[in-house]
Amino acid sequence: MKINSKKYPQLFAAIILMSCVVGRSFGQSFAPIVKAANNFLQSLNQEQIAKTQFPFKDTLRYKWSNFPTGFVPRQGIRYGELSDKSRIAFQDMLATYLSSQGYLKITGIMQLDDILNIVSQQAFDNGKMSSAQLKDILEKVKWGYENYYISIWGKPDESELWGFNLGGHHMALSLTMHGKEISFTPLFVGTDPSQPQTSKYAGWRVLSKEEDYGFSLINFLSKEQKAKAILNQATPKDIITSPESSQRITTYYGIPAKEFNNDQIEVFKMLIQEYLHNFEHAVAHGLYEKIEKNGFDKIYFAWVGGTERHTPHYYIINGPDFLIEYDNVGFQNDGNHIHAILREKNNDFGADILKDHYLNSEHHQK
Repeated sequence: MKINSKKYPQLFAAIILMSCVVGRSFGQSFAPIVKAANNFLQSLNQEQIAKTQFPFKDTLRYKWSNFPTGFVPRQGIRYGELSDKSRIAFQDMLATYLSSQGYLKITGIMQLDDILNIVSQQAFDNGKMSSAQLKDILEKVKWGYENYYISIWGKPDESELWGFNLGGHHMALSLTMHGKEISFTPLFVGTDPSQPQTSKYAGWRVLSKEEDYGFSLINFLSKEQKAKAILNQATPKDIITSPESSQRITTYYGIPAKEFNNDQIEVFKMLIQEYLHNFEHAVAHGLYEKIEKNGFDKIYFAWVGGTERHTPHYYIINGPDFLIEYDNVGFQNDGNHIHAILREKNNDFGADILKDHYLNSEHHQK
């Protein structure tokens, strides 16, 4: 249907405006993100700010872990130390940074840590855990929603380099920003259990689609395609690119997406987008446009382990400019403990942003 611009001038103008906004969405101002960070800082007292804000160039900004904070301490202020006012400002900040999907995943992972304590208490009450074991969990491991740490690096400003980290058990969320350039990787998420089997939370799945879409794809492949995609090796006990490992993935494994048919490529895109769409709309679409520009035919998909739920399994999606790694084994070898990570190659913690900034800085030009 063709719209008559003379008959409906206001409607035609609105459509043109909308198309312009969508077309330049990744280049929009990220002022709301800056404002949300400053609102959070303003909710803190001076003692709390000293625990929260650090110089941008501090190398601790790059430090992260998926272990509980009782094992690996984090930089920043502990969520449990915040007032209700600051918690509201923090939740507003998260909701600004993330999509509704991403926000619910991140806060769900935090909530799952409380559920671990509930399940542990239940095991003790049922005689399946000693009092000493329960005490270690509550006092040494330090699971719980309140044991996540928030840090801001530099001064949140649209013209300055600055960053944000949220870290704790099974989570590492980072942001690096300079003007209209922004990076949200690495993003690590995890769940243990990925589906609780007891308590009122039995059946809850925080990271359901990372798992479901993976199974959908591997089981959508033909016998010949599976022979290429499935690697004949033991299922890794963790992601290979964890911070505790010196290993990095530099080789392309499995089957290239150029060998997928149209229906398979659509499922493949759904799986990739499940990771990207955790972020704020413009960021997510900007990342996806980059992947599209480089071409899906250059992306590889590899699988290890079982092809049904409740079995140990692993997959990797490796493209020219990004990497997704997913592992689900579990302490009981039952496929009930997820670790997953999204990385931007050459731009984790804003490496490309920093490079461009320093190359174009007045100091360099001199």
